[in-house]
Amino acid sequence: MLFPTTDFAIFFVVVFLGHWLLNHRHRPWRLFMLAASYVFYSWWDWRFVFLLAACTVFAQAGAVIVHRSSGDRARRAALTMTLVALLGLLGWFKYYGFFAVNLANLLRTFGISPPLPLLQITLPVGISFFTFMAVSYVIDVYRRVLVPAPWLDFAVYLSFFPHLVAGPIVRGGELIPQIRTRRDPRRIDLGRAGYLILSGLFRKVVLSSFIASAIVDPVFGSPGQHSSLEVLFAIYGYAMQIYWDFSGYTDIAIGLALLLGFTFPENFNAPYAALSVQDFWRRWHITLSRWLRDYLYIPLGGNRKGRARTYANLMITMLLGGLWHGASWTFVAWGGLHGAGLVFDHRRAERRAAQGLPLEPQDARGRALHRLATFHFVCLGWVFFRAGSFALALQVLARLFTGWFQASPLVTPLVLLAVAVGIGTQYVPRDVPERAQAMFSRLMPPVQGVVAAGALFAITLLGPQGVAPFIYFRF
Repeated sequence: MLFPTTDFAIFFVVVFLGHWLLNHRHRPWRLFMLAASYVFYSWWDWRFVFLLAACTVFAQAGAVIVHRSSGDRARRAALTMTLVALLGLLGWFKYYGFFAVNLANLLRTFGISPPLPLLQITLPVGISFFTFMAVSYVIDVYRRVLVPAPWLDFAVYLSFFPHLVAGPIVRGGELIPQIRTRRDPRRIDLGRAGYLILSGLFRKVVLSSFIASAIVDPVFGSPGQHSSLEVLFAIYGYAMQIYWDFSGYTDIAIGLALLLGFTFPENFNAPYAALSVQDFWRRWHITLSRWLRDYLYIPLGGNRKGRARTYANLMITMLLGGLWHGASWTFVAWGGLHGAGLVFDHRRAERRAAQGLPLEPQDARGRALHRLATFHFVCLGWVFFRAGSFALALQVLARLFTGWFQASPLVTPLVLLAVAVGIGTQYVPRDVPERAQAMFSRLMPPVQGVVAAGALFAITLLGPQGVAPFIYFRF
């Protein structure tokens, strides 16, 4: 069930009414919200519900066993078994085909028949997101940051429909206390929720869809038939598309949660204004960045075991982060590229610190050059992220240098404007959208309704027929 659809609008109206009618009755509310979230998830394929239920049972049972075990060895064993079960589910559905194909290709080079059957396994929507949430919950119980929540509370936490299929990755300590608390409808910031939902819809339905159909999809579909200028703006366009698509989804999710009385963490903060790769990952998909740092990079040793180990930990973290996005070598290359960028940033920071210099340039020219270099480095990574294969990615990059004297009909004024607006909005001060939200919140409810209706009409008018799935649904 996609957010920008009539089906979801009807679904959310029913859930919204049931949610606030049952708000004062804790157990019926939890049962209602759990049922609603499972209906939402089953809209793609009802069989996926059993996977979500299995993940819930494995994580909660494992957390309870970890909490009740006495002795470090028993607790570690319980944690290990739980993680194997959770990651085993993820591995089977997401990585079995990738592993089997690559193993078969390797063995055939030695004349050996592949031992594993090549199966077509349907990838469940959002499996990476709710698996990572389950893993973080069990690890937090192991670290004694959390105590196991009641079974029903945890089931609602893991399946809560606003974050279920594409994040943000909300931790147990952030959401479970909110599930246990009775929400006050008088304290709902309707203005902020409406602003986030409408702006998110506009970015997804209008901006992302336009740039994809106008230049990104045609160029990445057949790069050899397009000029270098078209390829360059297709790369810029994809940087905008994935940002508009994913940040739009996140803002819709945060806005829907606000309407139900819940607060989700921020997930984006002007990532294309970053001064370095490290700064980019402080701004892009923030909840995933925190997850990789706290549950992978730090357990590997972080920066506590010397320079070489720090660099290795950064590379391992980003390679696995790339693989998390998809079972393909192009995603591994994307992760490896960002890992190398982080290693470079760390090495550069060490040298500047040893020389007594500030970590980042203080003058406007230096900051502009750093932002320009970081943006183009990130765009280079997006080529591998978007391309369906290594061969296609290399074709796109090669075409940047071999077609500069050809006509470029796809680089229209609207495409130029869209890219310029996408980049320019990254430098808008944070208080500008906050003031816009505040202005919308201060409007009388009838006026807010008129503004919202006008915005929805504009989105419908400017958007394409139908809505393409969000990019991050496949992760």
